[in-house]
Amino acid sequence: MPIPLPTPSAPGPWSVPGVPLLPRLVLEPTMSRSGMFDGAWWPRTKDARAELPDLITALSVHLGPILRVGLSTSAWYHIPRSVTVDGQSVRIGWFPASAETISLTRGFEDHFLLLVVPPGTEPGTAAAAMAGASAPGNHSPAAELLGRPVRWLNTGQ
Repeated sequence: MPIPLPTPSAPGPWSVPGVPLLPRLVLEPTMSRSGMFDGAWWPRTKDARAELPDLITALSVHLGPILRVGLSTSAWYHIPRSVTVDGQSVRIGWFPASAETISLTRGFEDHFLLLVVPPGTEPGTAAAAMAGASAPGNHSPAAELLGRPVRWLNTGQ
């Protein structure tokens, strides 16, 4: 049975007494995959080596084995080539991408996209962004969910 994840509006530091800190993670409850995001994650630091094992462990309980993680090189430091979680090696891909997203791969063409709420974000803003990203059928871009101006490309039309 999957462990329950705290809601983004849960008080405190997302902890359970006597248990290590839980990842601040919320998944879209229906897992319909119909929205832009499949959930949201609010890491405590930008240290990928420290943050990714707990995220992958939590997601594996709910989604099954994670094979690969893709993240932005500009948003993280200490990015490893892989991490080992429960005896499984998970490859880490890094590339210039949106700092506010992280992709996870379970299998061929089976990708999940999470909104990444930057560490240090004010809790109310983080909770609202996470609720929006985990809402069924969400279609708001990351910048909008995080309360930033959305920049659109000028296509000349």
